[in-house]
Amino acid sequence: MRTYITYPFLGIIYIFLVSSHIGPSSSVDREKSAYLPNAKNLQQYETAYFASGCFWCVEAIFESVYGVTKVVSGYAGGKTKNPNYQQIGTGRTGHAETVEVYYDPNKVNFKTLLVVFFSSHDPTTKNRQGPDSGSQYRSIAFYKSDEERKLINDYIQTLTEEKTFPNPIVTEIQPFTSFYKAEEYHQDFEKLNPQNPYVKQISIPRLNRFKKSNPDLLKNDK
Repeated sequence: MRTYITYPFLGIIYIFLVSSHIGPSSSVDREKSAYLPNAKNLQQYETAYFASGCFWCVEAIFESVYGVTKVVSGYAGGKTKNPNYQQIGTGRTGHAETVEVYYDPNKVNFKTLLVVFFSSHDPTTKNRQGPDSGSQYRSIAFYKSDEERKLINDYIQTLTEEKTFPNPIVTEIQPFTSFYKAEEYHQDFEKLNPQNPYVKQISIPRLNRFKKSNPDLLKNDK
C-alpha cells in the first residue's frame, strides 16, 4: 500500500483515493495467463524487466529515457498466477511491482538501462523504497540471458567497488519467468493523475531527481 507521511490530512485523502480503485479493478478485463509482451506492433523491440518500488514512479522514469518506446506496469518475481493489486499488497504472492520496458537496441542498450535502474532508486533498502514498505516494493533486476545476468553482476560489482552507495546493495538478481500486466488504471498513472497527492510529493520529485542527474539519457522532448 502506498504510504503518505508528509501531510497527515492529505495522507488520509490519498488512502481514500487508493481504496476507491479497488472496486474498478475487479471489473478490468485481465488475461488469466501470463501477460505476453511481444504484441505485433512491438515485436521489433527488446524487453527488459525491473522492480524498484512503486511502479507509478518507475514507469515514468523509464518512459523519459531515449530509446525506450513503451513501459508497462505489472507484477513479476513471484509464483502466484495472474495476481491482482489487492493480492500484491498483502506481500504473500511473492511478486514485486515491476515494469516491462520496450526499448530500441539501436538507440539504447541493456547496460544503459541498468544505469537508469540503479540511479533512480535506492538499491540498499530491503523491501522498501521511499515511504513504501513490503516485499512488493523490493529491488529486482531480471535477466533473460546469461549475458544480461553477467552485465547485472558486473555493474553491481562496479558500484560496490566505487562505493556509489553508503550501504551494501541488496538488489535481487532473478531470471525472468513471467510478467502479469497490472490493472488498466495503473498504466501511465503518473501522467494521467498529476494532482494525486502521492504523485505530487513522491513520484514527480523522484522523476525530476533522475532527470537532473542523467540529462544525457533523456528523450529530446523531456
